[in-house]
Amino acid sequence: MSLRPATPGDASEHGPGTARPPLVEGIRPEPPTAVTDPLLAPDHAVEAHPDPTTGPAHPPAPDPGGGGAGAAPSGRFLARATLLSAALSMAGALLGLGRDQALAHLFGAGVETDAFLVAWTLPEMASTLLIEDGMAFVLVPAFSVALARRASGTGIPDPVRALVAATLPRLCLALAGAAALLVAGAPLLVSVLAPGLPDPSLAVSCTRLTATCVLSFGLAGYCSAALRAHRSYFAPGSIYIAYNAAIIATMFVLAARWGVRSAALGVALGGCLMAAVQAPSLWRRIAGRPGRSASASEGPLTAPSDSPSTSSTRASARHAESTLPHARSRAHAGGPPSPPPGPPFGRTTPLPAQTLAVGLVCSVLLFALCRQSQVLIERYFASGLPSGAISHLNYAQKIAQLPMSLSLMVCVVTFPVVARAIAEGDTRRARDRVERDLVLTACLVLLGAAVVVSCAPQLVQLLFQRGAFTAEDTAATAAVMRVYAVGLLGHTLVGALVQSYFSAGRTTWYPLGAMGAGTLATVVVSAWAVGPWGACGIAGANAAGITLTALLLLHGLGPRTVPVRVRRVVAGLAGPVYAAVCATAAGLVCAGLFASPVAAVAACCTCVTAVFLLLTWVLDAADARSLLLSVARSVAHTFRRSVTRKPRHGR
Repeated sequence: MSLRPATPGDASEHGPGTARPPLVEGIRPEPPTAVTDPLLAPDHAVEAHPDPTTGPAHPPAPDPGGGGAGAAPSGRFLARATLLSAALSMAGALLGLGRDQALAHLFGAGVETDAFLVAWTLPEMASTLLIEDGMAFVLVPAFSVALARRASGTGIPDPVRALVAATLPRLCLALAGAAALLVAGAPLLVSVLAPGLPDPSLAVSCTRLTATCVLSFGLAGYCSAALRAHRSYFAPGSIYIAYNAAIIATMFVLAARWGVRSAALGVALGGCLMAAVQAPSLWRRIAGRPGRSASASEGPLTAPSDSPSTSSTRASARHAESTLPHARSRAHAGGPPSPPPGPPFGRTTPLPAQTLAVGLVCSVLLFALCRQSQVLIERYFASGLPSGAISHLNYAQKIAQLPMSLSLMVCVVTFPVVARAIAEGDTRRARDRVERDLVLTACLVLLGAAVVVSCAPQLVQLLFQRGAFTAEDTAATAAVMRVYAVGLLGHTLVGALVQSYFSAGRTTWYPLGAMGAGTLATVVVSAWAVGPWGACGIAGANAAGITLTALLLLHGLGPRTVPVRVRRVVAGLAGPVYAAVCATAAGLVCAGLFASPVAAVAACCTCVTAVFLLLTWVLDAADARSLLLSVARSVAHTFRRSVTRKPRHGR
């Protein structure tokens, strides 16, 4: 099943003498306030205006690229960043549905779409390896360490620029070579991926076009990881909007002349747009002076020179200077000067060599490749089924993965925070953040899975049943989609758990072993189930394999990862699972009361949401009472402030 979590933790409030977090593109951070949200609250309170005589011994200097080493983002900042990422992800997902609707409307679910979906395997794997899992798990911790060193004043030349100079040219060369090999070997690749296709030549033509995405997706993933480490989420969140818009436009313009090849050309153009929309934002952060705020070049979002963030930065610099006489006195007395603060590394290996070790890169990429190989397994077994089976699997995935993608937006935002906390040695903050993320993402995806199972036929009919997509296609897709939904919790837990293994930037092979065991289970179950149950059997094998992987990853959490308390997490998941089962039963009854698909979907969504929230409140699953009360207080406070605020230019 194709996963796209986007690309894309909690931390203490801004400590004394530290700069505020940089502006998220499109968001201005609030001044330090008490956070009452139990899922976003900091691990320890810090005074907003501390006594300057009791500040830290080594206050971190302002971080020009993403907040100081101690300037961890507040809960409100993370909440806003998550909402921004979720909104952009929803827009990209809606355009993705529009893309699939256009594909179904123009080409139906037959030989042409099966050929294109074989070629579509390349961008699916490239997005996982180069944008979401692989590149992010390697580069976000690496850039987090570089930013922490830049903030502490260690590392000459600038650690961030050194990391870019050491990695980007080699990456571009390797990706360009891989893309050229895939273009040349497209016939062999198609014969391996789908040996049962009746017309492999069409799939070969599409594959040669989509193979170019290896280079463009790699550049897009590099920019995305670097920007997320800088706590910038607007440009990384908008890449799938540009990508899907390019595919839709290309299909409608060239469908009559090029057929389904127009969709493959749209993939190639969309990949270039994904890199282009992020490049200016990253260039401003890399090319700017190390002492310059990351938000200094954000145009209309730039804070004025006398803004609180600028004042905080200046105050931080003055406070840092006040500690220099102590270091100088130690040097004159014959002792070594006090070392500047920085992340707790026991080695003195240069930054690029240390953070991008070959073992780490291999373990991350092999894990992501093994994870995405489930798509290859599905299409391999489905290629021997009647025409349209691959398309039914694809359309079912596109709908079923929506709640999972939205729930994983929490991890997209918090993964850089977890990596930064580990780089600074704060494992407790990282542990609490990961535990809250696991329960929160599980609640969100279980609610979405309940909706998908309850009104699957109506959803497919509403979204796809038009043009060449028939009622028989709707029934087959809905049946597969319900089976896929069983594995949504497993997919979400894998996406959330794996950050505990890779956020420390250390080589670990356990995730690959767990994913390999799940993949083997998928192969075995698919071979057994494809005969009697067809596409539904393949979907069931997918759910079984990913659930096994999630259980193994949860069991393997230990001292070499973020020290998550497994029993506490499992106990926190029991309530949401029970609430989702009950909500699904209520939704099935409600969806059967309406003949119109629009009315059935609307009523089912309302019923499932009401039952799920009621049961989570009664069971207090995932601290639902505290969370809902916190949200209510926040909304009430915002409303009162908007009512009582004076006009900006009032007299």
